[in-house]
Amino acid sequence: METTLRGVGVSHGVAIGEVRHMGTAVLEPPAKQIPAEDAEREQGRARQAVEAVAADLMARGNLAGGEAQAVLEAQAMMAQDPELMADVDRRIAVGSTAERAVYDAFASYRALLAGAGEYLAGRVADLDDVRNRIVARLLGVPMPGVPDSDEPYVLIARDLAPADTALLDPTLVLGFVTEEGGPTSHSAILARALGVPAVVALPGAGELAEGTVIAVDGSTGEIFVEPSAEKRAQLEAAAAERKASLSASTGPGATSDGHKVPLLANVGGPADVPAAVEAGAEGVGLFRTEFLFLDDSKQAPSEEKQVEAYRQVLEAFPEGRVVVRVLDAGADKPLEFLTPADEPNPALGVRGLRTLLDHPDVLRTQLTALAKAAEGLPVYLEVMAPMVADRIDAKAFANACRAAGLKAKFGAMVEIPSAALRARSILQEVEFLSLGTNDLAQYTFAADRQVGAVSRLQDPWQPALLDLVAVSAEAAKAEGKSCGVCGEAASDPLLACVLTGLGVTSLSMGAASIPYVRATLAKYTLAQCERAAAAARATDTADEARTAAQAVLSGE
Repeated sequence: METTLRGVGVSHGVAIGEVRHMGTAVLEPPAKQIPAEDAEREQGRARQAVEAVAADLMARGNLAGGEAQAVLEAQAMMAQDPELMADVDRRIAVGSTAERAVYDAFASYRALLAGAGEYLAGRVADLDDVRNRIVARLLGVPMPGVPDSDEPYVLIARDLAPADTALLDPTLVLGFVTEEGGPTSHSAILARALGVPAVVALPGAGELAEGTVIAVDGSTGEIFVEPSAEKRAQLEAAAAERKASLSASTGPGATSDGHKVPLLANVGGPADVPAAVEAGAEGVGLFRTEFLFLDDSKQAPSEEKQVEAYRQVLEAFPEGRVVVRVLDAGADKPLEFLTPADEPNPALGVRGLRTLLDHPDVLRTQLTALAKAAEGLPVYLEVMAPMVADRIDAKAFANACRAAGLKAKFGAMVEIPSAALRARSILQEVEFLSLGTNDLAQYTFAADRQVGAVSRLQDPWQPALLDLVAVSAEAAKAEGKSCGVCGEAASDPLLACVLTGLGVTSLSMGAASIPYVRATLAKYTLAQCERAAAAARATDTADEARTAAQAVLSGE
């Protein structure tokens, strides 16, 4: 009998297939004592396993490239955390086996993070995955991971660790569904990059029996269990219509009456550029530069290395716009040589621009490298600072850009509510704004973007978040400057229309979403988008906002 479940759709498309479950059983080694003379040998085993797992994660990152590489390199750093390893050594010294010491040390760290409510609690799935990989290696059993299957399937998991998501084979994994996660979690972002339909935050997903046929609609978040032939035909027809619409839509982003809305790509490094070019991106709206700094957590990359990497991306968009975000270190992206190790709440501490202003040499080298990378290229380079809180921050960044001789526009990311509320003040110092809706939602609602339990508050359709977008866009218009969106909100085609109606001047997203957004924008006039935006803001919940906007655009 057909039943319908609803989670959060995070990656467009429809997948129909049999359920296969992720092998995520926790490997709990037996608690047994070892003789004191074996401690040194066990400590050596633990270190070898940790280094092997870290190397494997780095290798997976190199294979995956782009955003996935940055995520996996961060996970490798987690495996090698010196405090964790010191705890493992201590436990072995008092009689634990290597595998039990690793298991208990990670469990202690996990409980500490979750109990303290820190930002890094959102990385618990990553931490669990690292633990399981190390313990599995020590026990000599298969690594946890995707099921072994020769036939295509829909993957079900409590959550997907980045190491698994990054190397999913789209020819076998038709789509995936997770119980945890949110619209801006690592799994969601990587799913969009892969172009795999995905639904997250679906309670009870793990109870779906192995082999059950389900249909996953990654746009609506609906899961149809044992869909009827009629429902299958309906979903397949809708998917075919969507595909035809995508193929017919080409060229620059614009509404049906010709209002231009440049569609840009979010990239995590040179490896993401080919997909962006193929999708018809008009430039880059968010070039994340962290990938360079994660190669070595103990020191910043040289100016020469930075110039080479930046130039590869800039050369791919002649006459296009490339917006570079300077290093956003701190919180979930700690760097040993930059970020404090003992902050009680890293997300609310020294992060982003604050970190760079505390280390002006790192900022100066990056800005100088960007200036040199752009020399002689017909590209419109723009550089922006993350986590700008007020005009003082904006002025400090603008002064640093000028001091480095940067011949580019410089701007501020709006990720903190204060920046949205005082946008006109900030625009006295910089030339553009870019809304990072992932963090803006997180800070507006005090809802960690990686925690599935608060996913309704991470929904970019929340009217309060739309209000902050509108305030920012109105301020930019009043100052004659631009205001783009580079957060995941821009990848929702319907929401892209609402953002356009709110006055946003460009939209940046994962490359896979660009065709969907382009095709949807082309269906409606600017006036329709403005009416949809007004209708969404007049509601009280994310679901009501989405429904209201849809009603306006469908002519109901």
